[in-house]
Amino acid sequence: MRFDRLDLNLLVALDALLSERSVSLAADRICLSQSATSSALGRLREYFADDLLVQKGRQMVLTARAEGLVDPVRAVLEQIRTTIAVPPPFDPATSDRTIRIMASDYMTEVLLAAAMTDLQSQAPGMRFEIQSLTEVLLESLERGAIDLLVTIDYAISADHPSQILFEDDYVVVGWNCNPAMAEPMTKDRYFEMGHVTARFGRARVSAFEDWFVRRQKRQRRIEIVTHSFLSMAGLVIGSNRIATMHRRLATRMAEYLPLTLREVPMDIPPIREAIQWHISSNNDPAIRWVVERIVAGAQTPATAGGSVVSLDHARVSREELAAQFLSDATPRARN
Repeated sequence: MRFDRLDLNLLVALDALLSERSVSLAADRICLSQSATSSALGRLREYFADDLLVQKGRQMVLTARAEGLVDPVRAVLEQIRTTIAVPPPFDPATSDRTIRIMASDYMTEVLLAAAMTDLQSQAPGMRFEIQSLTEVLLESLERGAIDLLVTIDYAISADHPSQILFEDDYVVVGWNCNPAMAEPMTKDRYFEMGHVTARFGRARVSAFEDWFVRRQKRQRRIEIVTHSFLSMAGLVIGSNRIATMHRRLATRMAEYLPLTLREVPMDIPPIREAIQWHISSNNDPAIRWVVERIVAGAQTPATAGGSVVSLDHARVSREELAAQFLSDATPRARN
Protein backbone atom coordinates (compact mmCIF):
# COMPACT_ATOMS: atom_id res chain seq x y z
CA MET A 1 0.00 0.00 0.00
CA ARG A 2 1.23 3.46 -0.89
CA PHE A 3 0.46 6.83 0.68
CA ASP A 4 1.70 9.91 -1.12
CA ARG A 5 4.15 7.74 -3.10
CA LEU A 6 5.52 6.07 0.08
CA ASP A 7 5.18 2.31 0.40
CA LEU A 8 3.82 2.07 3.95
CA ASN A 9 5.46 -1.33 4.37
CA LEU A 10 8.76 0.54 4.42
CA LEU A 11 7.84 2.32 7.66
CA VAL A 12 8.60 -0.81 9.69
CA ALA A 13 11.99 -1.13 8.02
CA LEU A 14 12.65 2.57 8.53
CA ASP A 15 11.87 2.35 12.24
CA ALA A 16 14.24 -0.61 12.63
CA LEU A 17 17.01 1.11 10.66
CA LEU A 18 16.68 4.33 12.65
CA SER A 19 16.73 2.42 15.95
CA GLU A 20 19.49 -0.08 15.19
CA ARG A 21 21.63 2.14 12.94
CA SER A 22 22.75 -1.05 11.25
CA VAL A 23 21.38 -2.90 8.23
CA SER A 24 22.24 -6.33 9.66
CA LEU A 25 20.72 -5.62 13.10
CA ALA A 26 17.63 -4.09 11.53
CA ALA A 27 17.27 -7.17 9.31
CA ASP A 28 17.37 -9.44 12.36
CA ARG A 29 14.81 -7.29 14.16
CA ILE A 30 12.21 -7.34 11.36
CA CYS A 31 13.00 -10.89 10.20
CA LEU A 32 14.16 -9.95 6.70
CA SER A 33 17.31 -10.89 4.87
CA GLN A 34 20.15 -8.40 4.91
CA SER A 35 19.84 -7.88 1.16
CA ALA A 36 16.09 -7.18 1.44
CA THR A 37 16.72 -4.68 4.24
CA SER A 38 19.48 -3.03 2.23
CA SER A 39 17.07 -2.76 -0.69
CA ALA A 40 14.47 -1.16 1.61
CA LEU A 41 17.07 1.38 2.74
CA GLY A 42 17.77 2.22 -0.90
CA ARG A 43 14.09 2.85 -1.59
CA LEU A 44 13.79 4.98 1.56
CA ARG A 45 16.80 7.04 0.52
CA GLU A 46 15.20 7.63 -2.87
CA TYR A 47 11.87 8.67 -1.34
CA PHE A 48 13.36 11.05 1.24
CA ALA A 49 16.13 12.23 -1.09
CA ASP A 50 18.52 11.75 1.81
CA ASP A 51 21.13 9.15 2.74
CA LEU A 52 19.46 8.63 6.16
CA LEU A 53 22.35 6.42 7.39
CA VAL A 54 25.96 7.17 6.53
CA GLN A 55 29.17 5.36 7.36
CA LYS A 56 31.39 7.09 9.91
CA GLY A 57 34.43 5.08 10.83
CA ARG A 58 33.22 1.60 11.75
CA GLN A 59 29.70 2.73 12.58
CA MET A 60 26.69 4.08 10.75
CA VAL A 61 25.20 7.34 11.99
CA LEU A 62 21.94 9.10 11.25
CA THR A 63 21.77 12.18 9.08
CA ALA A 64 19.98 15.25 10.40
CA ARG A 65 16.92 14.30 8.31
CA ALA A 66 16.93 10.80 9.81
CA GLU A 67 17.26 12.15 13.35
CA GLY A 68 14.13 14.18 12.74
CA LEU A 69 12.24 11.08 11.62
CA VAL A 70 12.97 8.88 14.68
CA ASP A 71 10.15 10.02 16.96
CA PRO A 72 7.46 10.64 14.28
CA VAL A 73 7.96 7.23 12.67
CA ARG A 74 7.87 5.47 16.01
CA ALA A 75 4.74 7.41 17.02
CA VAL A 76 2.95 6.55 13.77
CA LEU A 77 3.70 2.83 14.10
CA GLU A 78 2.68 2.82 17.74
CA GLN A 79 -0.60 4.53 16.92
CA ILE A 80 -1.30 1.99 14.19
CA ARG A 81 -0.46 -0.86 16.54
CA THR A 82 -2.63 0.37 19.40
CA THR A 83 -5.64 1.71 17.48
CA ILE A 84 -5.92 -0.34 14.29
CA ALA A 85 -4.08 -3.60 14.65
CA VAL A 86 -6.27 -5.83 16.82
CA PRO A 87 -4.22 -8.69 18.25
CA PRO A 88 -5.84 -12.10 18.59
CA PRO A 89 -6.89 -13.11 22.12
CA PHE A 90 -3.95 -14.40 24.14
CA ASP A 91 -4.16 -18.04 25.18
CA PRO A 92 -1.04 -19.35 26.96
CA ALA A 93 -1.90 -22.92 25.99
CA THR A 94 -1.74 -22.16 22.26
CA SER A 95 0.57 -19.13 22.05
CA ASP A 96 3.83 -19.42 20.12
CA ARG A 97 5.21 -16.02 21.20
CA THR A 98 8.92 -15.55 21.84
CA ILE A 99 9.70 -13.43 24.91
CA ARG A 100 13.20 -11.98 25.28
CA ILE A 101 14.38 -11.41 28.85
CA MET A 102 17.60 -9.70 29.97
CA ALA A 103 18.79 -10.88 33.38
CA SER A 104 21.93 -11.79 35.29
CA ASP A 105 22.93 -15.41 35.90
CA TYR A 106 22.10 -14.80 39.57
CA MET A 107 18.49 -13.97 38.75
CA THR A 108 18.32 -16.81 36.24
CA GLU A 109 19.45 -19.26 38.91
CA VAL A 110 17.35 -18.11 41.88
CA LEU A 111 14.16 -17.14 40.05
CA LEU A 112 13.90 -17.57 36.29
CA ALA A 113 14.87 -21.25 36.13
CA ALA A 114 11.87 -22.22 38.26
CA ALA A 115 9.68 -19.70 36.48
CA MET A 116 10.58 -21.26 33.11
CA THR A 117 9.35 -24.64 34.37
CA ASP A 118 6.06 -23.08 35.46
CA LEU A 119 5.68 -21.21 32.18
CA GLN A 120 6.45 -24.29 30.09
CA SER A 121 3.77 -26.29 31.82
CA GLN A 122 1.14 -23.65 31.09
CA ALA A 123 2.41 -22.35 27.74
CA PRO A 124 4.22 -25.24 26.01
CA GLY A 125 4.42 -23.41 22.68
CA MET A 126 5.99 -20.21 23.98
CA ARG A 127 9.72 -19.66 23.63
CA PHE A 128 11.97 -17.66 25.93
CA GLU A 129 15.33 -16.11 25.17
CA ILE A 130 17.37 -15.12 28.24
CA GLN A 131 20.11 -12.63 27.45
CA SER A 132 22.98 -11.68 29.73
CA LEU A 133 23.28 -8.15 31.05
CA THR A 134 25.03 -5.58 28.89
CA GLU A 135 26.25 -2.06 29.49
CA VAL A 136 23.10 -0.69 27.83
CA LEU A 137 20.21 -2.16 29.80
CA LEU A 138 17.71 0.62 29.22
CA GLU A 139 18.76 1.21 25.64
CA SER A 140 18.03 -2.45 24.91
CA LEU A 141 14.54 -2.02 26.36
CA GLU A 142 13.98 1.30 24.58
CA ARG A 143 14.86 0.01 21.12
CA GLY A 144 12.85 -3.19 21.48
CA ALA A 145 15.80 -5.60 21.61
CA ILE A 146 14.27 -7.18 24.73
CA ASP A 147 10.75 -7.50 26.10
CA LEU A 148 11.55 -7.71 29.81
CA LEU A 149 14.42 -6.43 31.93
CA VAL A 150 15.18 -8.04 35.29
CA THR A 151 17.68 -6.06 37.32
CA ILE A 152 18.34 -4.18 40.54
CA ASP A 153 15.72 -1.49 41.08
CA TYR A 154 18.37 1.26 41.14
CA ALA A 155 19.01 0.60 37.43
CA ILE A 156 15.47 0.63 36.05
CA SER A 157 13.82 3.61 34.35
CA ALA A 158 11.02 5.74 35.75
CA ASP A 159 9.70 6.08 32.19
CA HIS A 160 8.45 2.49 31.96
CA PRO A 161 6.27 0.23 34.15
CA SER A 162 8.00 -2.07 36.62
CA GLN A 163 7.34 -4.27 39.62
CA ILE A 164 9.52 -5.23 42.58
CA LEU A 165 10.22 -8.98 42.75
CA PHE A 166 12.04 -9.50 46.05
CA GLU A 167 14.73 -8.23 48.41
CA ASP A 168 18.05 -9.92 49.05
CA ASP A 169 21.17 -9.19 51.07
CA TYR A 170 24.76 -10.41 51.10
CA VAL A 171 26.94 -13.00 52.83
CA VAL A 172 30.63 -13.83 52.80
CA VAL A 173 31.37 -17.12 51.04
CA GLY A 174 34.53 -19.20 51.42
CA TRP A 175 35.85 -22.73 51.00
CA ASN A 176 35.02 -25.10 53.86
CA CYS A 177 38.75 -25.69 54.45
CA ASN A 178 39.62 -22.00 54.52
CA PRO A 179 40.81 -21.38 58.13
CA ALA A 180 39.32 -17.87 58.12
CA MET A 181 35.82 -19.34 57.65
CA ALA A 182 36.00 -21.34 60.88
CA GLU A 183 35.01 -18.29 62.94
CA PRO A 184 32.65 -15.34 62.45
CA MET A 185 33.99 -12.87 59.89
CA THR A 186 35.42 -9.67 61.34
CA LYS A 187 35.90 -6.46 59.43
CA ASP A 188 39.71 -6.61 59.80
CA ARG A 189 39.82 -10.16 58.50
CA TYR A 190 37.44 -9.28 55.67
CA PHE A 191 39.67 -6.50 54.35
CA GLU A 192 42.91 -8.44 54.87
CA MET A 193 41.83 -11.39 52.72
CA GLY A 194 41.94 -11.79 48.95
CA HIS A 195 38.56 -11.39 47.22
CA VAL A 196 36.73 -12.63 44.15
CA THR A 197 34.21 -10.26 42.57
CA ALA A 198 32.15 -10.03 39.39
CA ARG A 199 32.13 -7.23 36.84
CA PHE A 200 30.25 -7.17 33.59
CA GLY A 201 30.52 -6.21 29.95
CA ARG A 202 33.34 -4.58 28.07
CA ALA A 203 33.31 -1.69 30.51
CA ARG A 204 33.78 -4.13 33.45
CA VAL A 205 30.84 -2.58 35.31
CA SER A 206 30.65 -3.44 39.01
CA ALA A 207 27.81 -5.27 40.71
CA PHE A 208 26.18 -3.41 43.60
CA GLU A 209 28.22 -5.02 46.39
CA ASP A 210 31.48 -4.24 44.60
CA TRP A 211 30.38 -0.66 43.98
CA PHE A 212 29.28 -0.20 47.59
CA VAL A 213 32.38 -1.70 49.22
CA ARG A 214 34.69 0.33 46.98
CA ARG A 215 33.10 3.46 48.48
CA GLN A 216 34.30 2.50 51.98
CA LYS A 217 37.41 3.98 53.59
CA ARG A 218 39.17 0.62 53.45
CA GLN A 219 39.63 -1.16 50.16
CA ARG A 220 39.46 -4.89 49.49
CA ARG A 221 42.29 -6.75 47.81
CA ILE A 222 40.60 -7.99 44.65
CA GLU A 223 42.57 -10.97 43.37
CA ILE A 224 40.10 -12.34 40.80
CA VAL A 225 37.54 -10.50 38.68
CA THR A 226 35.12 -12.82 36.92
CA HIS A 227 32.34 -12.30 34.40
CA SER A 228 29.46 -13.98 36.25
CA PHE A 229 27.98 -14.44 39.72
CA LEU A 230 27.75 -18.23 39.35
CA SER A 231 31.49 -18.59 38.79
CA MET A 232 32.44 -16.83 42.04
CA ALA A 233 31.84 -19.87 44.26
CA GLY A 234 34.10 -22.14 42.22
CA LEU A 235 36.86 -19.54 42.33
CA VAL A 236 37.04 -19.54 46.15
CA ILE A 237 37.01 -23.35 46.50
CA GLY A 238 40.49 -24.70 47.14
CA SER A 239 41.83 -21.26 48.10
CA ASN A 240 41.89 -18.81 50.99
CA ARG A 241 39.98 -16.23 49.00
CA ILE A 242 36.47 -15.12 49.85
CA ALA A 243 33.58 -13.64 47.89
CA THR A 244 30.64 -11.44 48.84
CA MET A 245 27.56 -13.01 47.27
CA HIS A 246 23.80 -12.65 47.24
CA ARG A 247 22.43 -14.67 50.15
CA ARG A 248 19.87 -16.52 48.02
CA LEU A 249 22.46 -17.63 45.51
CA ALA A 250 25.09 -18.48 48.12
CA THR A 251 22.62 -20.52 50.18
CA ARG A 252 21.59 -22.48 47.10
CA MET A 253 25.17 -23.18 46.01
CA ALA A 254 26.24 -24.21 49.52
CA GLU A 255 23.76 -27.10 49.29
CA TYR A 256 25.99 -28.91 46.80
CA LEU A 257 29.42 -27.22 47.01
CA PRO A 258 31.97 -27.23 49.91
CA LEU A 259 31.20 -23.68 50.98
CA THR A 260 30.82 -21.91 54.32
CA LEU A 261 28.72 -18.78 54.68
CA ARG A 262 29.38 -15.98 57.15
CA GLU A 263 27.63 -12.66 57.77
CA VAL A 264 29.16 -9.61 56.11
CA PRO A 265 30.92 -7.52 58.81
CA MET A 266 29.52 -4.21 57.55
CA ASP A 267 26.15 -2.68 56.73
CA ILE A 268 25.70 -3.33 53.02
CA PRO A 269 22.14 -2.24 52.21
CA PRO A 270 19.86 -4.95 50.84
CA ILE A 271 19.01 -4.89 47.17
CA ARG A 272 15.62 -5.08 45.51
CA GLU A 273 15.27 -6.93 42.22
CA ALA A 274 12.66 -5.64 39.79
CA ILE A 275 11.15 -6.58 36.46
CA GLN A 276 10.48 -3.89 33.87
CA TRP A 277 8.75 -3.76 30.48
CA HIS A 278 8.37 -1.05 27.85
CA ILE A 279 5.40 1.23 28.32
CA SER A 280 4.19 0.31 24.83
CA SER A 281 3.80 -3.29 26.05
CA ASN A 282 1.69 -2.32 29.04
CA ASN A 283 -1.46 -3.65 27.38
CA ASP A 284 0.19 -6.66 25.75
CA PRO A 285 -1.59 -9.64 27.36
CA ALA A 286 1.31 -12.03 26.71
CA ILE A 287 3.84 -9.73 28.39
CA ARG A 288 1.53 -9.08 31.33
CA TRP A 289 0.85 -12.80 31.76
CA VAL A 290 4.56 -13.66 31.79
CA VAL A 291 5.23 -10.85 34.28
CA GLU A 292 2.46 -12.13 36.55
CA ARG A 293 3.89 -15.65 36.51
CA ILE A 294 7.43 -14.43 37.27
CA VAL A 295 6.19 -12.17 40.07
CA ALA A 296 4.20 -15.07 41.52
CA GLY A 297 7.33 -17.24 41.45
CA ALA A 298 9.27 -14.56 43.30
CA GLN A 299 6.83 -14.80 46.21
CA THR A 300 7.07 -18.56 46.71
CA PRO A 301 8.96 -20.09 49.68
CA ALA A 302 11.44 -21.65 47.26
CA THR A 303 12.97 -18.24 46.55
CA ALA A 304 12.48 -16.70 49.98
CA GLY A 305 15.08 -16.81 52.68
CA GLY A 306 17.98 -15.10 54.32
CA SER A 307 18.03 -12.47 57.00
CA VAL A 308 17.15 -9.49 54.86
CA VAL A 309 17.96 -6.16 56.44
CA SER A 310 14.96 -3.86 56.71
CA LEU A 311 15.18 -0.89 54.38
CA ASP A 312 14.02 1.35 57.19
CA HIS A 313 17.17 0.56 59.14
CA ALA A 314 19.69 1.15 56.37
CA ARG A 315 22.21 3.76 57.44
CA VAL A 316 22.01 5.56 54.11
CA SER A 317 18.61 6.37 52.65
CA ARG A 318 17.61 4.34 49.65
CA GLU A 319 16.99 7.49 47.62
CA GLU A 320 20.48 8.80 48.35
CA LEU A 321 22.05 5.47 47.42
CA ALA A 322 20.09 5.29 44.19
CA ALA A 323 21.24 8.76 43.17
CA GLN A 324 24.88 7.92 43.93
CA PHE A 325 24.63 4.55 42.24
CA LEU A 326 23.15 5.94 39.04
CA SER A 327 25.61 8.83 38.91
CA ASP A 328 28.47 6.31 38.97
CA ALA A 329 26.74 3.84 36.64
CA THR A 330 28.10 4.71 33.22
CA PRO A 331 26.92 2.64 31.52
CA ARG A 332 24.11 1.25 33.73
CA ALA A 333 24.60 -2.49 33.90
CA ARG A 334 24.02 -4.08 37.28
CA ASN A 335 22.62 -7.10 39.11
